[in-house]
Amino acid sequence: MHFTVSRRILSRLRLVVLMACALVTVAACAGERVWAPDEAIQAARYAHGGRPELTIVTVMNYRTKRGDHTAMFINADERVLFDPAGSWKLPDVPERNDLHHGITPRIGASYYLSHTRETHYTVVQRIPVSMETALRAKRLAQAAGPVPPARCAVSTIAILRELPGFSDLRSGYYPNKLMDQIAEIPGVITHELHYDAPDINRQVYAVQAPL
Repeated sequence: MHFTVSRRILSRLRLVVLMACALVTVAACAGERVWAPDEAIQAARYAHGGRPELTIVTVMNYRTKRGDHTAMFINADERVLFDPAGSWKLPDVPERNDLHHGITPRIGASYYLSHTRETHYTVVQRIPVSMETALRAKRLAQAAGPVPPARCAVSTIAILRELPGFSDLRSGYYPNKLMDQIAEIPGVITHELHYDAPDINRQVYAVQAPL
């Protein structure tokens, strides 16, 4: 599958990433209640298309070889991002207690590129599920936040264990331990994103393409 991204789009994307990095730096402490109004949620709503799926994102530290963060994209009747105890924010992306709405490919690319940098790489694990499972995951994510600091992996595991096919997951606080468990699930599709890859922009869009 080939993806062509225009220079204009990439230029805008780089600006979005710079904005995201700045906002991460000045963001409030994780665990703070955030509640976007209904009209903002509805206006941002984005249907991704393709199969329903869950995408587990693990931000890996090159130096320690450990995971520093866990997040989960949910593609159900809309595409949302559960970023538990995360500090990533964009002005045009409405959030309700760690659940971000309106996750278009451009917004998703901003998330991936702001976490894939010289010190960290990103492991993306896509798991096809039924629509019923994806909708339940979204409902559980809506009720899960705001998540306290250092509980990104354990809060994600708590949601997954309520879903068919994930009940055997062992709870824990280490993102890379969750990543290892997800790797054992049949049908998982895994990608790694590295900041110095010559085609990093194409890869970022590829991991978001509908299955």
